[in-house]
Amino acid sequence: MSDTTSVDGGNDSITPVISVRPVALAAPDRGQDLQVRVTAPTTGHNLPVVVFSHGMTLTMDDYAPLVDFWAARGFVVIQPTHLDSLGLLPDDPRTPLIWRIRTGDLTRVLDQLDTIEAGVPGLAGRIDHDRIAVAGHSWGAQTASTLAGARVVDADGTPGESMSDSRVTAAVLLCLPGTGGADLSPLAAQYFPFMSPDFNELKTPSLIVAGDHDRSPLTVRGPDWFTDGYHLSSGATDLLTLFGSEHGLGGIQGSNDTRTTDESPERVAVIQHATLAYLRTALGLDNDAWPAARRTMTVTSDPLGRIDSK
Repeated sequence: MSDTTSVDGGNDSITPVISVRPVALAAPDRGQDLQVRVTAPTTGHNLPVVVFSHGMTLTMDDYAPLVDFWAARGFVVIQPTHLDSLGLLPDDPRTPLIWRIRTGDLTRVLDQLDTIEAGVPGLAGRIDHDRIAVAGHSWGAQTASTLAGARVVDADGTPGESMSDSRVTAAVLLCLPGTGGADLSPLAAQYFPFMSPDFNELKTPSLIVAGDHDRSPLTVRGPDWFTDGYHLSSGATDLLTLFGSEHGLGGIQGSNDTRTTDESPERVAVIQHATLAYLRTALGLDNDAWPAARRTMTVTSDPLGRIDSK
């Protein structure tokens, strides 16, 4: 796809959005309330939901290029701020469990959707509780993947318990970390041993997005590490690879984050339109949106990426 081609077929009707923060959700076992940002279109009913998990140390205020784009096109996007953004000390008893608490944050959002609706002016009664997707970037993609069925491998090498959630019917996983064990760098093995996923039970329909120049200090492998979820699961049926893209995927974190090393508005636009098309088809809103996106990618003369599908 070129920078002038809309992968979602050119259907780019937008609606004004409202964004409210923070909406506080009770979390007595977490040490403090869970705060979320809610971004939603100002009109429309039966609105599908995307629960978005941020990358390490980012917050609910990041990823505006994706969040605002999805919301302006009919989605309610809910962004929790995870505890790693709050500077937990190494001796905090929650620190070793942070990956599990992250998953619990997403589940808590789903459990308290009614509270979230009530906390946003004009949103009550407009959410479709049967159309829910999870999404995330980097560590957030691993967090989101656990609700889609991925498991974390225990120290003895066996997959841990499932934290999948039947309310989630689609996932968009951006820069999803790959397998652990020998594939982890010494840094990751020491500080992030939970980055050891098992993808066998990731059965929820999922789109993986990866950059072919994404070289991470967390792995001894190359950019292909971020495609493991596609190759090793039955649910991740589609892989969008961005040419020349590093971990920031062109700048999806937005201007609040300065770590993007491959800034490219054109690349961000590809991701915006492709993920929108995928979500619309995966959630049953438009059966032709994703097939049209795939066709567009294959016929573009100067593509910024490619889509592989099983």
